[in-house]
Amino acid sequence: MGLDMHRLRRAAKASLRSMGDFIWPPRSLLTGLSHGGQGLIPPEDFSRLSFLGGSGCRGCAMPMEADLGDATLCGACAAKPPRWQAARAALQYDDASRKAILDLKRAGRRDGLPVFATWMDMAGRDVLASADLILPVPLHYRRLASRGFNQSGWLAAALSRRTGRPAIMDALVRHKPTPSQGGLTARERRRNVRGAFTLRPSKRDVIEGAHIVLVDDVYTTGATLSACTLALQRGKAASVSILVLARVVRPADITI
Repeated sequence: MGLDMHRLRRAAKASLRSMGDFIWPPRSLLTGLSHGGQGLIPPEDFSRLSFLGGSGCRGCAMPMEADLGDATLCGACAAKPPRWQAARAALQYDDASRKAILDLKRAGRRDGLPVFATWMDMAGRDVLASADLILPVPLHYRRLASRGFNQSGWLAAALSRRTGRPAIMDALVRHKPTPSQGGLTARERRRNVRGAFTLRPSKRDVIEGAHIVLVDDVYTTGATLSACTLALQRGKAASVSILVLARVVRPADITI
């Protein structure tokens, strides 16, 4: 009897989902168009994505022709190593992934978060394995108040739910209301965020000695991530690794 009731409940839930999909067909994360299939990304859209999967330069997640494992470094990282220990990215930021990321960043579309967390977990499995804490890149309180959400915080929370690693949303503070990084050169971006981040005094005890995974939506030039990493290093974090949803590869994609 118990097994029959369980089957009936499952059938009822499946029926409700089918009815819901008929009335409100799923919208593709990548195009925003309704489709008649299952899930948030139809196969024809999914095939357009360029997954980086944690490969490429281990210092900045830039794709490279040859992957030599942990020894893989691009020329820029070999000449000037980044502040953090490692960087991983799930996707290439390009024409295929742009809408999904901008819908998250600007429109607050949250239904793709479990999918994004899965991709980020796959790309950053090695750095997540040794992580004590997951931290998001913070927004200044004025921007947070006007936007109503922090997309990096959403990604960090989704990643925490998937991996079981604890996340702290407010360990880092963006106390300097910097202009948007969009459209700025790498040098301008570094200048823009210099001294913009500090560690919240009440979180110093949990950060000291901890292995941190710092989460953001897009890695562009690394200026913001570097400024956040410096604040964590001043708080005596044992290590900082970067994990992002997408990595800008082409200069033409730098405005996001």
